[in-house]
Amino acid sequence: MTDAVRKLKEWTDAARKIVFFGGAGVSTESGIPDFRSTGGLYHQEWKYPPETILSHTFYKSNPEEFFRFYRAKMLCPDAKPNAAHKKLAEWEREGKLLAVVTQNIDGLHQAAGSKQVYELHGSVHRNYCEKCGKFYDLDHILHTTGVPRCDCGGVIKPDVVLYEEALNDRVIDGAVNAIAQADLLIVGGTSLNVWPAAGLINYFRGDRLALINKSPVARDLAAGLVITDPIGEVLSQL
Repeated sequence: MTDAVRKLKEWTDAARKIVFFGGAGVSTESGIPDFRSTGGLYHQEWKYPPETILSHTFYKSNPEEFFRFYRAKMLCPDAKPNAAHKKLAEWEREGKLLAVVTQNIDGLHQAAGSKQVYELHGSVHRNYCEKCGKFYDLDHILHTTGVPRCDCGGVIKPDVVLYEEALNDRVIDGAVNAIAQADLLIVGGTSLNVWPAAGLINYFRGDRLALINKSPVARDLAAGLVITDPIGEVLSQL
């Protein structure tokens, strides 16, 4: 155990109100690729950058291509929770962790057993008809082709926040409230370059802020502890 991980263990052992704020790096250790990684064969198959395809405008104007990308790049039904997800769920069961605030849409925190999860960008497990509101699960989307349609004829939209769409006010309020109460905030697996989500950590009032990310973050954080190892590897030692 490195000195930094040992210090983090001291912090987590003493903490009573941990909040974890996470991003794509938490899921990559479960085999879910960060959709921003556009190397390799990406440009042979897709004419547009992912941020364009995952925008509200593109979804409305080119739904066939949107759903082709969405199924191919955003859905990973066989992914399983990793050590990071499991440790956070364990802390919650012990009464040490207040909440998980996540930018991920894969539902792996809940699969690991976490109950208090604020999904800033929605979830692939929730889908609804834009016309009548009927709910559909992930399995339904996986077994459709083209633009998924409801029995009523409406388009079934994933409950995922696209670029140009607003975050859910109730989710934001819950996340802000949790972060403001935390005595330890752990920011992990995110480069903090997606706004407004990244701005939520400004509500932290405590004096113990830990950052666990393999690459530098997009903003200056007054983090008392910075660890650049894979997050599952780090949390499994605590």
